[in-house]
Amino acid sequence: MSILPIIIIYGISCSLILSIVIFVMLWRNPRLLLQEYPPEVQQRVPPKTRAEKRESACWAILIFVLMLAFPLGAAFSAKVAHHNFLEVFLSALGVLVLFNLVDLLIMDWLIVCTITPSFLVIPGTEGMAAYKNYAMHFRGFLLGTGISVLLSLLLATLVLSL
Repeated sequence: MSILPIIIIYGISCSLILSIVIFVMLWRNPRLLLQEYPPEVQQRVPPKTRAEKRESACWAILIFVLMLAFPLGAAFSAKVAHHNFLEVFLSALGVLVLFNLVDLLIMDWLIVCTITPSFLVIPGTEGMAAYKNYAMHFRGFLLGTGISVLLSLLLATLVLSL
């Protein structure tokens, strides 16, 4: 079995579930992701409250666990199929890169920057041009890609050592 089906199965599942979790979080309270908003938006609103910080931390744990679970599952699937280190690494990386692309192209550029639904707009920042900051999201994509490479190396090493 090639690693492509592994990447597609785990990558699409990861992208769908994480996207839903993130949008539920934003629907509940966009301020929970205040640190991800453009600096101009962050400067216009008060800092997170203690309760918002606590809730953000809970959501962050869930997102982190999901961000580990899907590439880890892909890496284990590749190992079980007797793939080598490079293929196990690429299985994990493919899942994370697929999610990173969905995050950039669909969630950030299409939904946040182009459509900008009202539930994403923090009260008091309506109409700000900063919501259309495509470059900020691309920089986040590049950072996410670097983190994905490192995490995938770690996961491949871990999986093959078990």
